[in-house]
Amino acid sequence: MSSWLLDGVWNAAEVRDEHRSNAIGPQLDHAEWREVNVPGHWADIEPSLTTDGPLTYRTTVNTPSVDEGRRRFLTFDGIAYHADVWLDGAYLGDTEGYFAPHTFDVTDLWRLSPDHVIAVEVHCPPTEPGSRRTITGVLQDPSGPLTPNPGGIWQSVHLIDTGPVRIDAIRVLCQDATVERAHLKMYARLDSDRSCAADVQTLVDGTVVAEHRITVAAGHNDVAWRIDLPRPALWWPRDLGDQHLVNVDVVVSIDGHPSDTTHRRTGLREVAWDDWTCSINGERMFLKGANLMPVDALLGRASDEHMRQLMEDAVELGLDMLRVHGHIAPTTIYDTADELGLLLMQDFPLQGVQRRQVRPAAIRQAQQMVDLLGHHPSVISWWAHDEPVAKPADGSVDQRQTLGLAGRARELATRVQRAVRDQAPTWNRSVLDPLVRRAIEDVDPTRRCVPHSGVLPHLPLLDGTDAHLYIGWTDGPISLLPRESARFPRLFRFVSEFGAPAAPRAPQTMATLQEHHWPDADWERFAELTGTERWQYEQSTPPHLFLDDAPWIDATEQHQSDVITAWVTHLRRIAYRPTGGFCVRALNDHTANSGWGVIDLHGNRRPAFEALKAACQPVIVTIDPLPETTLPGSRLSLAVHVSSDLRDDLDDAIVDVTITNTDSTQTQRFTGTIDANAATYIGTINTISPQAGDITVSAVLNAGRFGSSTTSRTTVA
Repeated sequence: MSSWLLDGVWNAAEVRDEHRSNAIGPQLDHAEWREVNVPGHWADIEPSLTTDGPLTYRTTVNTPSVDEGRRRFLTFDGIAYHADVWLDGAYLGDTEGYFAPHTFDVTDLWRLSPDHVIAVEVHCPPTEPGSRRTITGVLQDPSGPLTPNPGGIWQSVHLIDTGPVRIDAIRVLCQDATVERAHLKMYARLDSDRSCAADVQTLVDGTVVAEHRITVAAGHNDVAWRIDLPRPALWWPRDLGDQHLVNVDVVVSIDGHPSDTTHRRTGLREVAWDDWTCSINGERMFLKGANLMPVDALLGRASDEHMRQLMEDAVELGLDMLRVHGHIAPTTIYDTADELGLLLMQDFPLQGVQRRQVRPAAIRQAQQMVDLLGHHPSVISWWAHDEPVAKPADGSVDQRQTLGLAGRARELATRVQRAVRDQAPTWNRSVLDPLVRRAIEDVDPTRRCVPHSGVLPHLPLLDGTDAHLYIGWTDGPISLLPRESARFPRLFRFVSEFGAPAAPRAPQTMATLQEHHWPDADWERFAELTGTERWQYEQSTPPHLFLDDAPWIDATEQHQSDVITAWVTHLRRIAYRPTGGFCVRALNDHTANSGWGVIDLHGNRRPAFEALKAACQPVIVTIDPLPETTLPGSRLSLAVHVSSDLRDDLDDAIVDVTITNTDSTQTQRFTGTIDANAATYIGTINTISPQAGDITVSAVLNAGRFGSSTTSRTTVA
């Protein structure tokens, strides 16, 4: 199949009315237009052409004419977000959606001349808080850190020749898999320029496994079939086995001549969910994960090397899974996850409150997402909509920020009021999300689809979904965590967001902190850049307690580490009772002014990286956290647990616990077996607080080649 890559230098200009009459045809002299790179985002154009668009792109193309009996198609792999496309002044059509390819039949027009002009008018309107018109997810999140507009032709542009029948879409799903047999669920949409007989051949690793003849009509034709594969080599997550991958090719032939072909690489595995506990190929897993933010807020900037490094960093951290948060990532992310055995939970990029008119586009794009990603064995679930609730505009706590505030009457009353309010149906949560979920499940019955993320239990099911909980940040002090998980176990079945941000060290952010005499920084600009406000830091690292911004930033980084450690060790301690897993708020930052990631935009590791790595070791020992302060003579009882991700028991394990205070040192040894894939209760240690000073409790695990230690301190008030 002949093809031409049209990437390179194009011309661009801000859209003006006269462009729509003469900029779309071959007669315009665009020598005065700016040269721009395609693929790319208009935010990368220097000096700036536009902030929010729209922008018209043009390029000239010279290729051989289309052979008789062949067809030619113009394909855009990714345009953010709306586009109108012309060829030689003839309108081809429009596009909507930033991640799916868009294709136009240009056969007849291309036969008229060897020289052609492609013109594309691109729109990517800014978002409005509480009323979003585009499906761009976290790429345009008004409640997050400030990000540039992602508009532009950000992926490659191709010309592709085919025969009379083109494969317009292909979907490859692993329906089930065991060591005896696996089944692939196949679907193709064929675009034919005539009525004819077509032969469809399926090859797996070069071997023909299915052939059938069909009759196609002119236009689109839907074809579905199933592949039976005996004795397959299974694909496993990285800690459970090898990552066997197979190549699937589909060839459509007319009269014995290939008309079109397509390729997918997949893996054979079976995913099952029991409530919020996942099993792969029958093996139950406690999912240790993090939210994968866009590698860059401008996705076209992300290099393959940077993306692969980020995935390898996740493996080094000991993570099993990443949630692709609020966006569809470039292909390299999914290919690398397949190769490394990293599981992925995939968000559809609906974020916040969307306008009603997005419904048809959301349904269409959700199914395009499945076509694009469904063959990846690493993808184990779909998420239809992230936080379909309005964020408060006044800096007050919202429905996510109430869990840890039950102690005081006023705040409890506020929580009750908001909980009652959240029981009322909303169009996003009650209409849009079920429609998108159904659209995904209609085309992919092999995976779970969660209708919305971060939604508290509500009528009529009172079940809720995963939880976004910020104990240690805006939901109260981290000391509340054990109590709140015991009081509200349903909210801890799967916690897909938690943590605390570190203050970013980006020059733009640092300038706001040094604008005035500390602590009177330009906090309004700081909030605009980072998406976090001073009042939020007041609960953990009050700026006025520090001499200047440098030690304050250090303190926010230490607090981020402490919060992540406390959360991860606690959730591992309640593994399967009820927690099925977790996602730290962010593996990485997608902008220099964000501070949520344990890795910043440029790949630098924050101190929280090592904290998360230590907490995610295969085997860890934990002690119930000490209170922040204790009274003289108080009795302290602390439970000791060992959490293990291993598939086999650890025999003859030893845990030594030491309690040190100003009066004495107390030691206790526990021995026994550590259960596989579980949190094992080791015992309880008891001590009496001295009259003054500090208390230090440490535990050391020795289990052959596995070891772990932990230390906790408190002060006698």
